[in-house]
Amino acid sequence: MNVPHLSPRVPDLSALELLLSVIELGSMGRAAEAHGISQPSASSRLRYLEKLVGVPVLERSTLGSRPTAAGALIAEWARVVVDAAHQLDAGIDALRERRHSQLRVAASQTIAEYLFPKWLIALRSRTPSTVIALHAGNSEDSARAVLEGRAEIGFIESPRAPKGLQSRLVARDRLLVVVAPGHPWGARRAPIGLDELAATPLIQREPGSGTRTSFERAVTARLPGWKPTALLELSSTTAIKTAAAAGAGPAVLSSLAVEAELAAGTLVSPQVRDLDMARALRAVWPAGQTPSGPARDLYAIARRP
Repeated sequence: MNVPHLSPRVPDLSALELLLSVIELGSMGRAAEAHGISQPSASSRLRYLEKLVGVPVLERSTLGSRPTAAGALIAEWARVVVDAAHQLDAGIDALRERRHSQLRVAASQTIAEYLFPKWLIALRSRTPSTVIALHAGNSEDSARAVLEGRAEIGFIESPRAPKGLQSRLVARDRLLVVVAPGHPWGARRAPIGLDELAATPLIQREPGSGTRTSFERAVTARLPGWKPTALLELSSTTAIKTAAAAGAGPAVLSSLAVEAELAAGTLVSPQVRDLDMARALRAVWPAGQTPSGPARDLYAIARRP
């Protein structure tokens, strides 16, 4: 298959624009000034244009410059090309503005509920005209939305980003075991042993949740071969907090999610011995790309302490 390509005799757009300016303004000097270049530079560009096309395009005199017959014909063709280039430039600008006028974000529930609102306020002050659409789900859903192009940037709680995504740390939190004040663990002064915690069915998020995945990885790292048992599987953080506060059983949640309940005393958090549940919260975007426009701004805001 023969792919059409331009002849090397075709001048570049800047030379064609300069030729049109010389003809319109009648002077090499005025055309050079309009293009922000020196007159010798303008003359050099047009001599090279003449070398490419193989015919003189301008007649120069003390009174100025005017096109030759061939130059007038080339200028007529050049105007079509230059006008088309300006249309292309305007179209690209419109596409960029449309892209930068909206931002699709996918975030895990914990991040969407407890971190994103303050990020949004800061982003609004930077780009008040940007329309922001947030999809809140679990970390697996959020990563998939970015992979499939349904979001420009995502925020996840999973320990690792899936293949095809690049990730960067934006914040940290800690997973806590929480129970109702009347639960046996609620009044217990001694830390809970890891074996006891591992043997206790917990109120958990659904599979794919970053909170659940992070907790299970932390326990498995200390107890290889451990198989988790869920007392309840609920799809929202609020539902889990309500069930735990009602005495249904222990739950594991982000410290961000239970800060108000711990302060109010509706939930308590017993210590757990020999288990590190600190974790990283990450921004993700397609591998090989760099966030741009509002996505870049949001990423910068999320990274601020």
